[in-house]
Amino acid sequence: MVAAVRRGAQTMVLLLVGAGVLRITLFGDLYLRYVKEGLRPYLIVAGVLLVVLGLTCLVRDRRGAPGAGGADDHGRSHDADVEADVEADVDHDDGHGHDHGGKGPRVAWLLMLPALALLLFAPPALGSYTAARERAQTVAPRTDFPALPTSDPVPLTLTEFTARAQQDARKSLAGRSVRLTGFVTPTGKGRWQLTRLVVSCCAADSRVLKVRVHGAEAPPADAWVTITGTWHRRGTLGTASAEVGLDAERVERIEEPPNQYLDVLPDGQR
Repeated sequence: MVAAVRRGAQTMVLLLVGAGVLRITLFGDLYLRYVKEGLRPYLIVAGVLLVVLGLTCLVRDRRGAPGAGGADDHGRSHDADVEADVEADVDHDDGHGHDHGGKGPRVAWLLMLPALALLLFAPPALGSYTAARERAQTVAPRTDFPALPTSDPVPLTLTEFTARAQQDARKSLAGRSVRLTGFVTPTGKGRWQLTRLVVSCCAADSRVLKVRVHGAEAPPADAWVTITGTWHRRGTLGTASAEVGLDAERVERIEEPPNQYLDVLPDGQR
């Protein structure tokens, strides 16, 4: 009985995880909350394999159920005897007053909880909770900064704005109006940052980009906004004291993008 319950839990976990993976990849773009867009085909293949494996285990267990009949009844009877011996070994008292019988299977069924969560409601993408606890990543060193477009406001990614604010000796941001898009990360005492989480493969390797916002009341945490403003100059270029800041002139609430881990321009272009 113990082995049968254990196999049943394993089969259900396989089916639920496989179905959950297929749900977030085939019927929408929820998978973008966890991995890069290019990994979608691999997730679909993995989901199909998990479902097929789960169904195979289910059919195998049903065929091997007591009373199923067939030419191999003697073999199954021998397997049942072996299983009974295993159960006898598991359901023993270890001499210290602790009966371990049945504990393993009950714990195994708990593995279905995260699988059910993935199937019924997909966890959200990483947001302000993660960003507030991570240090802003330093962008790659640069010396060549092309001239900005002549019209204002200039749409920029947070990566480009950060690089120019910290490294551009010509101070191309000075006196220019720019537009940036990201989500809100409160930092306490009414202060907040415009942030982006960028991934190389999946959410586990995310790195954070932060722009401190001045002169505007903080929207709710994790709200997606587009800010129009000017460079807030502070610190020395090329050093850690060079603040990446923006004096906000206008803050607009927007819908969260389908792929939240891409640092793109405010109009959605890369």
